Amino acid sequence: MKKVGLFFGSFNPIHIGHLILANYIIENTDMDELWFVVSPQNPFKDKKSLLKDHNRLDMVQLAVKNYPKLRASNVEFSLPIPSYTIDTLAYLHEKYPEYSFSLIMGEDNLKGLKKWKNAETLIKNYQIIVYPRIAIEGEKPAENVEHENISIVKAPIIELSATEIRKMIKEGKNVRPMLPPEVFEYLDGSNFYQ
Repeated sequence: MKKVGLFFGSFNPIHIGHLILANYIIENTDMDELWFVVSPQNPFKDKKSLLKDHNRLDMVQLAVKNYPKLRASNVEFSLPIPSYTIDTLAYLHEKYPEYSFSLIMGEDNLKGLKKWKNAETLIKNYQIIVYPRIAIEGEKPAENVEHENISIVKAPIIELSATEIRKMIKEGKNVRPMLPPEVFEYLDGSNFYQ
């Protein structure tokens, strides 16, 4: 059975922090592949700074092309919005019955996991790989969400944010070191994030 990790995000844009993390997880777990699941535009969120779905998918495809175990996935593009993780997993399970899927999430998401749609089912039926995040001052640590399916990996903490990268691009600053070269080339010369 092929083991696939799912890393959900808007990837607006995908940056080297995402790649370092994904590569660390794929090299230090028993996963065969890791899929970057590009989340479509949430109709309830401000879309001013969010590039079109296909542009973000293009950037992820460019970023992972030299990583044989990493993939870009547009699976949520054809599912009802807003997309709930449990529904996406049900769809993937049906489409790829021979695959076993795990969720990859930051410690910050683990804190709110109990509020997710069908959270108990999610925790009971899927392995959840949690990577560390730097705690924001005054933030409460993750409530004790202990379960045999939840494992914390000691991945490197890369404090890079797509929000900060977009802000720098808008201000005409150099973001080349923060992006995979192919993604930098894709954005350079476009008016994206201006």
